[in-house]
Amino acid sequence: MTSSSGLRLLPRYMALCLWALCTVGPFLWLLSTSLKGPAENIFAYPPSLLPQAPTLGNFERVLQSQPFMLYLRNSLLVACLAVGLNLLFSSMAGYALARLDFRGKAIIFGALLASMMVPFQLLMIPVYQLAVSLGLRNSFVGLVLPHACTAFGIFLMKQAFESIPRSLEDAAVMEGVGSFQIWWHVAMPLVRPTLATLAVFSFIAVWGDFLWPLLIVDDPSRFTLPLGVNRLSSTFSLDWRLVAAGAVFSLVPVLVVFGLSQRYFIEGALKGAVKG
Repeated sequence: MTSSSGLRLLPRYMALCLWALCTVGPFLWLLSTSLKGPAENIFAYPPSLLPQAPTLGNFERVLQSQPFMLYLRNSLLVACLAVGLNLLFSSMAGYALARLDFRGKAIIFGALLASMMVPFQLLMIPVYQLAVSLGLRNSFVGLVLPHACTAFGIFLMKQAFESIPRSLEDAAVMEGVGSFQIWWHVAMPLVRPTLATLAVFSFIAVWGDFLWPLLIVDDPSRFTLPLGVNRLSSTFSLDWRLVAAGAVFSLVPVLVVFGLSQRYFIEGALKGAVKG
């Protein structure tokens, strides 16, 4: 790289560094607040990012005062079930829209795209009434059901299946393989990066969901981590050190999931961005 081209790219790198700072900065501030002791003023000016005497006492107080391990178990159960069902149902519906010919397919796909523009806040009252009528209040099934299949997941999987060469499926048809077996044994292994991408997006959406659990659950034994962190604000009268510790505790599983699936996630996110 010549010096002239490096100078041309310098503004881009500076903009990327600034964007990275704006993205990572709030998390670093949250982590710093959770590690500060009661003697430190978290609202001091100028602000101090590094704690003077880092301590894990805030995390200990949070774990002793609230059943955060129970909340963690509930969140993991709900997230794993929701992600698994979303991968299964979205891939089946996406494959049907991508490869099968049936009457009204274009209308169904158009309605699916239109539903992505409707915010959940407009649908939460009828969904809540349906869940209550089915006896799903204060149950894990009620927490999982709205995330079991998403329009975004179906759209993403449809686009992934359409990128698979039809010749592979035609060869399987000549061998006498049925549509279900083609979907499972031929198509699904070829879209693993997209499945990983959908899994990460779904996990983050379910893990951080606060509104729906707040509506459908009032039993503390069924609380998820977002509800548990919300209880900290009232239990400790907005002691931001403890609230920050609870928030950091709830972010760790998301970072672990993204770290384990990062290679597939990036591959799936960039799939189709370049040719060749």
